[in-house]
Amino acid sequence: MKTYRKELWFETNKRRELINITSDVAKCLNDSKIKEGLVLVNAMHITASVFINDDESGLHNDFEKWLETLAPEKPYSRYQHNTYEDNGDAHLKRTIMGREVVVAITEGKLDFGPWEQIFYGEFDGKRKKRLLVKIIGQ
Repeated sequence: MKTYRKELWFETNKRRELINITSDVAKCLNDSKIKEGLVLVNAMHITASVFINDDESGLHNDFEKWLETLAPEKPYSRYQHNTYEDNGDAHLKRTIMGREVVVAITEGKLDFGPWEQIFYGEFDGKRKKRLLVKIIGQ
């Protein structure tokens, strides 16, 4: 069995942003030379997420509205966490959207269903953050 590990770094211009990272993960897979196995992609910060869904702008807008309904950014005072920070909502959004994804590797390709793409979800941006790509297989 072989393993491959790579950190990808992101710094968004906005507090919240969804970034399609499918091609970044596919590049890692290509660099790994692993043809059969699994890839784990996980956010290494507790206010960021990795998830799989469709790359469609209307859906991304729906995510934004839905997340703001469930955990609105303001007023900051609504969150007990916000004594030294103002990102209580970002922690909740990350929990809702998830920490990681695992994707099968078949014949050297990410083995997706129709329309599936991998996204990095940033909920407390404007600073450097990383995610981990870990590939195991043969």
